[in-house]
Amino acid sequence: MDNRHNTLYLGGLCLLLHRGSRAKPAFDMAMDAMSGGLRWLQLRDKEASRLQLFKTARLLKALTRANDATLIINDHPDIALAVDADGVHLGQDDLPVEQVRRLMGDKKIIGVSTHSIDQALEAQRGGADYIGFGPIFATQTKDAGSPKGVDAIRELLAQITIPIVAIGGISEESLGAVLEAGASAVAVASGILEQDDLTKAVEAYLGIIRGQEK
Repeated sequence: MDNRHNTLYLGGLCLLLHRGSRAKPAFDMAMDAMSGGLRWLQLRDKEASRLQLFKTARLLKALTRANDATLIINDHPDIALAVDADGVHLGQDDLPVEQVRRLMGDKKIIGVSTHSIDQALEAQRGGADYIGFGPIFATQTKDAGSPKGVDAIRELLAQITIPIVAIGGISEESLGAVLEAGASAVAVASGILEQDDLTKAVEAYLGIIRGQEK
């Protein structure tokens, strides 16, 4: 791993900040989560205008910089660059990795959402730093097809050399199985954001991850 990856997987947990039924403002959610030890945020807001997204991203960048945390912006390389985020996460309908790399340079992180081995291999060939893979379990947060299950992570590991970030319906109960299958990290939205206490929810996930590492 080169320098741009050094802290990305610290803690093994990425919080996907989005607008949910109980979601507070992104900055407040980020503050609560980071109080629990979170060090990796991804801003994903499909409803906000580009100006709203920029303003939120700018606030989050100030917060993550002050707390030595990583900020990834979903879908928008230009906004990621404008706020000096650590990187961008691309979907299958976004710009190709190669083009985004030309825009953002070698020091920024680029992740790609994938839902099959073919998509994962294409992302790796294109120069992605990591892939998001899923949904592992059923989820209401995003319509990304049928659940893949943890065995799909093992199959992917046989062909992929870059880190795999598992996503989709990952709960405290299923987290251990996902990590045992070989995921480098997990990305979680509702499993944390829908809890009454985000700080305690993050602490619970990180506690499981640390226990798995022993």
